Amino acid sequence: MLGLALPRHRLGAVLAGFGLVAAGVVMQATATPAAAATPHRILFDNAHAETAGNADWIISTSQPDPLGQDSSPSAETNWTGALSSWGVALQKTGGYSLKTSTSALTYGGSSTTDLSNFDTLVLPEPNTLFTAAEKTAIMTFVKNGGGLFMISDHTGADRNNDGEDAVEILNDLMTNNSVDSTDPFGFSIDSLSISSDYPSAISDSSNPVLHGSFGTVTKSLIASGTTATLKPADNANVKGLLYRTGYSGNTGAFFATSTFGSGRVAFWGDSSPIDDGTGQSGNTLYDGWNDSGATNAALALNATEWLSGASGSGGGDGGGSTCTSAQLLGNNGFESGSSTWTASSGVITNAGGESARTGSWFAWLDGYGSARTDTLSQSVTVPSGCTTATLSFYLHVDTAETTTSTAYDTLKVQVLNSSGTVLSTLATYSNLNAASGYTQRSFNLAGYAGQNVTLKFTGTEGSTLQTSFVIDDTALNVS
Repeated sequence: MLGLALPRHRLGAVLAGFGLVAAGVVMQATATPAAAATPHRILFDNAHAETAGNADWIISTSQPDPLGQDSSPSAETNWTGALSSWGVALQKTGGYSLKTSTSALTYGGSSTTDLSNFDTLVLPEPNTLFTAAEKTAIMTFVKNGGGLFMISDHTGADRNNDGEDAVEILNDLMTNNSVDSTDPFGFSIDSLSISSDYPSAISDSSNPVLHGSFGTVTKSLIASGTTATLKPADNANVKGLLYRTGYSGNTGAFFATSTFGSGRVAFWGDSSPIDDGTGQSGNTLYDGWNDSGATNAALALNATEWLSGASGSGGGDGGGSTCTSAQLLGNNGFESGSSTWTASSGVITNAGGESARTGSWFAWLDGYGSARTDTLSQSVTVPSGCTTATLSFYLHVDTAETTTSTAYDTLKVQVLNSSGTVLSTLATYSNLNAASGYTQRSFNLAGYAGQNVTLKFTGTEGSTLQTSFVIDDTALNVS
């Protein structure tokens, strides 16, 4: 496209969200301490009506830090809340740091309860919808290596009478977010109200959730709950661990696990198993935690350990310090349109005039033949345990400029922190780099391990003669 004012596409934003650093570039930011140097960090949510009605899904009335109620609890009654047994059991190992969030969930911010400071987020039967920003934060947190523990209840359990129950709220998180709404975890929660059952564990002696350091899981408990339908065609890593009586395979999964990006996910179909029967005055509670027909405590604790990436109770590395080989960029080939990326209008496109390297969509910055700045960015956390992190993308540059010595139009590839400060300029391309076809560009970002960064492409065009910067097939591979 020579001199045509065609829509621009958003490729610079993709890289900006990942904070990768080119080899040889000096980092200007202080690295976040690796989780290996800290206990496994668990955040329990209490900002979405988790104590509405008779629910009391908190580990302590002292929030955000339960240690404010008792700094060395020896019994679950030392902390007040229907989840205090869960919290105290983790605290007593000496290997966990627990906090409670009472405000909107964020990722990459400065709050002490920002998700970037934790290995695992527990959502114990939320009863209000997550905002769009919260859903982006949660999904990005998981994609970048966090653990997510989703605990539902039966359909119609609308404890605060706002028209939403946990089934609807958690399904909305998975299907209506800006990161990946295409069944990212490989399951959906059923709209059921199952009155009672003791779901049984599958036979899998190697499974760390069923056979972890907190004990062996044989059964759980349904006291008005639901199940999930598994969709392994959408995510091959989804796995049912406990099933409603008479069910198996892809239906009736009462407890399931999955992965997303570098993170881990667990689903439990009822809040009764985590209820320890004690809580704040006025609540009618049931002691499912100690139900004699189930092994709910072992299931909750083993799952927390697995979600946090722990190798054993009170030992090993936290989830943020382990590394699973993965490609971390969302919508990395732009085939889902503007999903996941933040970009100037028209940057992500399937328009004519330029061509994708693969598929139909690509990111097209500049190319107007007039003064213009286009941007493309995406934020990402590089897991602290990864020793390699390679950012790559394919770039095609064409231009109407005829000079062989002056860079009139430029494309900068940069890494920014959560405040928008530029940490590094990985590369600057210009009209002087024009060539036929795509060329792969790669940068070593291992120096950003443990940090949340934004990868950003910024295309700046002069007042005359177009230069098009076309990007496709991006990737951030870690191992």
